Amino acid sequence: MKSTHPIKTTAAALALLAAATAAHAAPTITRLTPPSALFTFGDPSGPYVARFLPDQRFDLQCTAVPDSGATISEVRFEIDGVLVPGTAALTPATVSGMPAGTTVGTIRAARVTKPGVHTFQVIATQSNGQHTTKGGNFEIVAIKKGGPKVKNVIVFIGDGMGASHRTAARIMSRGIEQGKVLAPLAMDTFPFTGLVMTASLNSIITDSAPGAACYSSGNKCNNNQEGVFPDDTVDKFDNPRVELIGEYLARTQGKALGIVTTADVFDATPAAFGIHTQDRGAGTGICDQYLDEAARTANLTVLLGGGRKWFLPTGTLGSTRSASSDYTLPAELATAWGVNAGTIDPARDLLADFQASGFSYAPDRTSLNTAADSATKLLGLFAFSNMNVAKDKIDGRRGASTVVNDYGFPDQPLLDEMTDRALKVLSKNANGFILMVEGASIDKQAHNMDTERWILDTIEMDNAIARAKAFAGKRNDTLIIVTADHECAGVAIIGASTVTDAALATAAAGGGGAATLRDPIVGTYDLASFPEYTNAPDGYPVTTDVNFRMLIGYAANADRFEDWRTNPLPLRDGQQPLNNVAPLNTYPSGPLNRDTAGNYMITGQVGGSSAVHSGGDIPVSAFGRGSSLFTGVMDNTDVFFKVMQATVGGAR
Repeated sequence: MKSTHPIKTTAAALALLAAATAAHAAPTITRLTPPSALFTFGDPSGPYVARFLPDQRFDLQCTAVPDSGATISEVRFEIDGVLVPGTAALTPATVSGMPAGTTVGTIRAARVTKPGVHTFQVIATQSNGQHTTKGGNFEIVAIKKGGPKVKNVIVFIGDGMGASHRTAARIMSRGIEQGKVLAPLAMDTFPFTGLVMTASLNSIITDSAPGAACYSSGNKCNNNQEGVFPDDTVDKFDNPRVELIGEYLARTQGKALGIVTTADVFDATPAAFGIHTQDRGAGTGICDQYLDEAARTANLTVLLGGGRKWFLPTGTLGSTRSASSDYTLPAELATAWGVNAGTIDPARDLLADFQASGFSYAPDRTSLNTAADSATKLLGLFAFSNMNVAKDKIDGRRGASTVVNDYGFPDQPLLDEMTDRALKVLSKNANGFILMVEGASIDKQAHNMDTERWILDTIEMDNAIARAKAFAGKRNDTLIIVTADHECAGVAIIGASTVTDAALATAAAGGGGAATLRDPIVGTYDLASFPEYTNAPDGYPVTTDVNFRMLIGYAANADRFEDWRTNPLPLRDGQQPLNNVAPLNTYPSGPLNRDTAGNYMITGQVGGSSAVHSGGDIPVSAFGRGSSLFTGVMDNTDVFFKVMQATVGGAR
């Protein structure tokens, strides 16, 4: 009879072996930074997710999960098989849901000079000696010798500005007859134009933070993050960093950095050029870092926009400084990047600190006009939060509206005026400069589906572009690019009104809904004639309520009432610290709280009360030295490397 004993012994041995293996399992690597398809998908080929300039600094990081009962004792990184010097900092992962003992290991401010694709790997060891190795890759983009180097770079970002935003501004500002535009926009005169793809690291629809950070760092970020890669901690300011364009050019060429915006200066696009954070909303820390870091590491010389609320000590009228949005940095990060570790100090008088460090301060347009003459560093804060839009500033100057008075800041500059003064100050740096100018409320008013306000903000930005073109046209060392971070609201020019403005006003007051405000009003195809807008001496339309007016539709819209006429008041701005105080609390709170008399409600494709960003490509136009690089269809990160080719390697 055949014995079954050997079978029992084998089963027992296998059970013991399995138990022994389980007791000494290796740790698991769940995240490896810089991100790569090699780590995520096992794909070593391009396109490469992370790309850097030669000598551009970046952090290496991994998230390691130890075997049960063990801890992570050491993390080492190698690039191309060579150990990266330094001891990796080990910190607990704090994102909710991570297994016990999960550890983040980081080496800061690595740099590689040799162009080409490089592999890197992490070796994570746990307390029982077991270890795991995982690898990724990145590319160092070659900079070629291409002729004289660009000295000055001016980047215009029309936040949310797609092709139709530009077209609508052209029709309203320049006019059109018999199918011919009467004159081009300033941005239309740029000799080279391409298309930019806009996806972020984690979505086909970017928000403004990674949408701008791709231009400042050459790398993708997750939505709501800027100047960093994602990590597994909840700290707003400890993420793995990428050196920004201003930091790199200040370190290697001594250039100055200027940031100009019509938004609050803490907002996503301006902050993407000076700050590293995973939370674009951390306003106290962001604005502190402009002085504590960017003024030193990026030679931040000009900062103009709204956002005074972050610079005033807690308890001061309008201040919104708070400990919850402030920052401190891990010691290893501060040491490696050579920056201030920060302090939680909501009572800080940041405005006074800027002035003590040599910044001339302009609180309004009048002081801005004089401060730029003598200033070597310039700070201008013209509103508590976002500045008023071009329409309301222009109407205030014409005495036709009290909106700017209601906000408490009647003497705000226009974007072209800010651009002029920024160029005057930045030009004092003999080594040149990088200037980012943002037309911020093209996006904000497109979110609000407030057609005339975003069109006039696009015109305002084009006026600033004209000033910059005049500056660059007098020299042969300046590159200007005009682009956007994404498109907002799915804007489309759908036609023109078939009636006079007086008839439209009657229909808008009649409560007839679609029967009176859509079917007999919206002229499409040959029923859409050419609207006749007339400019005043200040360069803006005398009125936007004209006969047979241009009509705009939205493909990424929320529910809204529509009467096709200009809204006398903007929607309430929740970022304003006095938003709940009269008279601002009497402004319409959303798109269902205005234009209601006509009873024409348009159902949106998205929920909520705001139109959303879309994923379409956006234009980029270029002027000056190196402008010929900006043609064809390109990734948003390509824009950074084209700018740096012209600045570091030179261009014809």
